[in-house]
Amino acid sequence: MDLRTPACELLGCDLPVVLAGMGGVARSELVAAVSEAGGFGFLGMVRESPRLIRTEIAAVRARTGRPFGVNLIPAATDPTLFEAELAACLEAQVHSVALFWDLHRDAVLRLRRAGVLVVCQVGSAAEAAAAEAAGAQILIAQGVEAGGHVRGLTPRRALLAQVLGAVKVPVLAAGGLADGLDLAEVLAAGAQGGVFGTAFLATEESFAHPYHKQRILEADGETVHTQAFHRNWPPGAYVRVLPNSVTRGERGDPFAGPPQAIGAEGPRPIHLFSTDSPLRSMTGDLEAMALYAGEGAARIDRIVPAGERVREIAAEVRAALGREPPPEVASPVCYAAEAPDLYMGFADRVELARELNTLLEAERAGAQVAASLVAEAPDAARKALAKVIRADEVRWCRALVDGLAALPAEASDQIGDFYGKAMAIRGWDARLAFVNRGQAWVVRRLRELLPRVRDDRLHAVLLAMLAAHERNIESAEQALGGGLASS
Repeated sequence: MDLRTPACELLGCDLPVVLAGMGGVARSELVAAVSEAGGFGFLGMVRESPRLIRTEIAAVRARTGRPFGVNLIPAATDPTLFEAELAACLEAQVHSVALFWDLHRDAVLRLRRAGVLVVCQVGSAAEAAAAEAAGAQILIAQGVEAGGHVRGLTPRRALLAQVLGAVKVPVLAAGGLADGLDLAEVLAAGAQGGVFGTAFLATEESFAHPYHKQRILEADGETVHTQAFHRNWPPGAYVRVLPNSVTRGERGDPFAGPPQAIGAEGPRPIHLFSTDSPLRSMTGDLEAMALYAGEGAARIDRIVPAGERVREIAAEVRAALGREPPPEVASPVCYAAEAPDLYMGFADRVELARELNTLLEAERAGAQVAASLVAEAPDAARKALAKVIRADEVRWCRALVDGLAALPAEASDQIGDFYGKAMAIRGWDARLAFVNRGQAWVVRRLRELLPRVRDDRLHAVLLAMLAAHERNIESAEQALGGGLASS
């Protein structure tokens, strides 16, 4: 299946998989690996010297002949330094430049005049319209689920719909994307690609410190949206990070007291509450640094080569989008005008709301039972498995609530009977087996419902939900069948 979109044509890549320009993390090795595998990589060069920018651009070009870009953030950079950064990019004749935070119209104009593709990341429909008017050729709609610096407060699904309705240029989606199922969902919703950060932070080529990568693997789905990591950035900027001593309030008031060095990168001190995340080149109290992570972190369980991650995402997208579409039944126009959904075999709004709420109550129960499995896991392998299941259950609760809101219909606040039955079971393995039977029930329900869902966006979400449950069932069966020692 050809996954190229109009955005891919502009970027010169084969796959709608874009590496976020993560400052410090997205260096030449990672950018080259993603671009060489068919995606598109952005070098994260916020506040970096022109010399490093030139060096990193040359290093990417030494590794691949594929196009790539550079990510700059004017609002977080001294104006004199930003001017030098921009000059370095223009001198090197880079393919693309991505800009973030406050719109810098002069930079957009200068880049366009030099023939550089301009990409702007936005957090609202108003910002999107302004960036398009300024000359941006591709926009990135960044949902509040994103790791690192987060511009807006709107969830990805809602923001994507708003931005698509406000502009005509191609739009990429960002915010909590972790795998090909996420990408399939945003493509079905109208995006022309997905921007991945955390998924590529946890790769071999990433310049993130091994400690940061390991924390991603250990993530249980909890992230924190906070302003605590604020030094070096404009005031009022939110970031999304993994919980640590700073987010728990154990390091004091982030906005009081003099700068306190907790680490170093060569001669440069790393200060407590700064926006610096742990890099390979840093030493010190890594735990207290900004451990950036999006809400999809709990679904990342391996450190792999970046090219392998690109190929996995592409394979998952093809599997999700390549399934047979629901059968369509021909209907005369006169009948279809009276009751098209019912006549053609599709569920109407009332039935869809009932089915989605039934699934929501089951997923809410499953999330709470999975949380008990995480808390009571007797070893690391069981805990890791339970974390993945819990993160998926939470993810689908949120997706079902969004689906109900789009109908529109009211979301149930009930917890399914499954919760009480599961919690009455003693023994970790026995409870996991019961959870698996519950997941199998959800799979059956989804298979019955999917052919009757007419809306493409909702169909893609439920299809991704089905694939995730099938994957978790297989993992649990392997564990219960001998992959984990019996308790």
